[in-house]
Formats: sequence, structure tokens, C-alpha cells
Amino acid sequence: MLALQHKPRDMSQEIRTTFSSFENALLENLEEKARIKTFEAGESIVKTGQYFKSILLVVEGLIKVYREDQDGNEYFMHYLEPGQACILSMIHAGKQEKSEVIGKVVQNTTVIAVPAEYMDQWMHDYKTWYKFVIESYHKRFAKLLATVDHTAFRTLDAKLIHYLDREREKINSNILVINRAEIARELNSSREVISRLMKKLVQKGMIKVLKQQVIEIIRLDTSPS
Repeated sequence: MLALQHKPRDMSQEIRTTFSSFENALLENLEEKARIKTFEAGESIVKTGQYFKSILLVVEGLIKVYREDQDGNEYFMHYLEPGQACILSMIHAGKQEKSEVIGKVVQNTTVIAVPAEYMDQWMHDYKTWYKFVIESYHKRFAKLLATVDHTAFRTLDAKLIHYLDREREKINSNILVINRAEIARELNSSREVISRLMKKLVQKGMIKVLKQQVIEIIRLDTSPS
């Protein structure tokens, strides 16, 4: 089951702002039926083999979702950002199926945990919930295809540039704290190769090393070669 810590907090305004497209009756149901869960950066929101007990909606923060293979290697799939739902929690929570992914908190994060029993009921009762669920599936599938394009059909240096650009976009800053071993794991490479490619980006003036594990992005060309 999910190892969640409950910390009481009045989140009514944040919920209504983040999910402003929801009709009032649905928002009232969220406030009444759902629970607020908070996580600190570095925590796991779910691990492979655990059960989803609730449907998770992100109110604030950032989560990275990974797929784990039989050898324990982790492969980055996508982010979960404010206003988004964990699609796999929607799929598995109602069926009492085990999670096939790992969710790691990147920034302090707050989620709404909606009991799975309301999933189908709200699909019938609220048009905005129905639309939200369908759009969530569609957007996640589109993101999955984009991820496949970037990881399967590009050279490693192009993948690295895409990775750095994606990280910059998520935190809205040109200053990144990086971990070469983590990058290598996500790009299915080795730390040595990633370090060599990072040096090339420095030489080309694309990035600047400020200190150990901290870089500044100067420019990121889509064609590094």
C-alpha cells in the first residue's frame, strides 16, 4: 500500500485554483471525500509492487515517474505536475492491482488522494470529471509517444540535450543541479559516457559548470554535432 503521511492543512483555495475547470459540486465532493497528502523532496510516493488505494491528483510540486526492470534499473517515463492526475492510479486503484512504476518526489509536493470507489461514479455524475479523465489519458499517451521519439530515435548527445532542456523547463531556471549517475540511468547509458558528453557541451559553449553537480545552461542547440 502507499506509504503516505497525512498532514492536516486547509487546501481549499489551492485545490479550487489548480482544478478551476471542475464544477462547484465536484470541488465540494473533493473537499469532502478526498484527503490531502504532502511529501518532501526525495520521498517515494509509490513503489513497484505497492497497491494504489486512491486516485492521486497533484496540487503542487513535481514528481518523476519511473519504470523499473527486473534488474532494478529505473527508466524515466514522465513528470507529474500540478493539475495532473496519476493515470496509473486511475487504472489500478479500482482493480486492486499492484503499481508497475515508481513515483519519486522532486520538489515538495501536495496531492489529493481520492478514494477509488468514486472514480466511476464521478465519471457519470460530473461532466468536468469525465472530461478531465479522458484528457488525462490522451495527454499522457501523447507524452509517451514523445518520450519514445526522444529516447529511441535520437543519438545520445541529442537525448542529453533534450534531458537538460526538459529539466530547465520543469524548474523554470537555467541553473540545474545534476547527478550524472542519475542522468546515465535515465538515458540508459553510463556515467562515464554522460560525463564525456557534458564536457563536449561545455566546450561548445552550451553549458557552464558553476560547481560540482551544478551547471548553467547557456544555450541548447537541437543539433549538437
